[in-house]
Amino acid sequence: MMKNRLVEGQKNIDISDDSDVIVCGAGLAGVAAAVTAARAGAKTRLIEMRGCLGGVWTAGILAWVFEMDKPGFAMEIGKRLDARKARTGGDYYRYSYDIEEMKLLCENLCLDAGVKIRLHTRLAGASIEKGILNAVITESKSGREAWSAKTFIDCTGDGDLGAFAGCGFDMGGPKGEMQPWTFMGLIVVKDIEKVKDFIYHYKGKGPCRETQEGLKKELLSAGIETSYGHPTIFQVNGNLCALMVNHEYGVSAINADDLTRATISGRAELHKVVKGLRSLGGGWDGLLLAATAEQIGIREGRRIHGLYKLNRDDLTEGANFSDGTCTNTFNVDIHSPDPKKDKGLKTEKVKPYQIPYRSLVAKDVKGLLMAGRCISGDWIAHASYRVTGSAVALGEAAGAAAALSAKAKKLPEDLDWKEISKVLENVRR
Repeated sequence: MMKNRLVEGQKNIDISDDSDVIVCGAGLAGVAAAVTAARAGAKTRLIEMRGCLGGVWTAGILAWVFEMDKPGFAMEIGKRLDARKARTGGDYYRYSYDIEEMKLLCENLCLDAGVKIRLHTRLAGASIEKGILNAVITESKSGREAWSAKTFIDCTGDGDLGAFAGCGFDMGGPKGEMQPWTFMGLIVVKDIEKVKDFIYHYKGKGPCRETQEGLKKELLSAGIETSYGHPTIFQVNGNLCALMVNHEYGVSAINADDLTRATISGRAELHKVVKGLRSLGGGWDGLLLAATAEQIGIREGRRIHGLYKLNRDDLTEGANFSDGTCTNTFNVDIHSPDPKKDKGLKTEKVKPYQIPYRSLVAKDVKGLLMAGRCISGDWIAHASYRVTGSAVALGEAAGAAAALSAKAKKLPEDLDWKEISKVLENVRR
């Protein structure tokens, strides 16, 4: 042992399993990727560090999603939630959902497709041979393991696999500024009718911006100014609601100390807010904080360099591409990085634009695809495509491409988007 440094000895790691496709990260991008790849006939493994599938949708108590009316897997999720009576909302563009049902649905979709799931397993490294990614290394209660595959998909959100594989990446805005994070919670009200004027999305109706201002005034009357300037309550199911009042500023998604501090701070704020509202009595009497998130909501991490970097001009001009994976309409949505200037968010309108397949293909290593918010794009473009509906569509496209790559024995960059599209058409339900 050297001063301030420990030298770890070389180890031989057994290959625990070989797959056609390995997906790292089981948020909805990862679930979509894994299910699509498996439905296309690929032997697929999904690796997730938490104890459930769904990522920020479940462990993060997001509870409210946009851009979910895209054809394919996104629409399938909405319809399957309807069958479970687990969705609140009229159309499929935006809605809230039952979080526990979402966890179960994600597992059912993966298992029915034949996906091999490994939970409680953290990505710890990558193996490259002749410029091609050929295995990932993980740590878990089972120890240090290696997993080989023909094609890999980074759905970690923060681009962890791309970074381990040595890919270049960008983080933050022009000055390194980062969007704040949000720590979410679930609350139960005794009588939701009495507080309906403060609920942003109530009985499938909304969004209603006036409810945010009303809730802000209620909180101020209780002596509380929230770190997020637009405090919001979403109805999830009956008297169960999601609470979004928190912003954690000046944080980096690849800094464990920031993650720790922000999680502790966010949870404390939620308890303070609930206690303050409860003190007002009336409709808030008996207000209960039922759960806080296991995973804090992170808006941005690494953006892995791909064969094409989606940019602001693509959004403002409504770009179409011959390899367009999906069409996006969500405006640029940047939560203020600097609370001294603003604790809210700013938006910038976009024209309907496509996200090209090339933005999903890693530039610096072969055999790697990305899906979700870690795809290749600039800071402004990312602030639009980072939303969860886009992540689902991107995961679906990456899953189809990975399956085709493995079957055809071609690298992802050598595939024809028309052939990938055929795979998508064949596996959609």
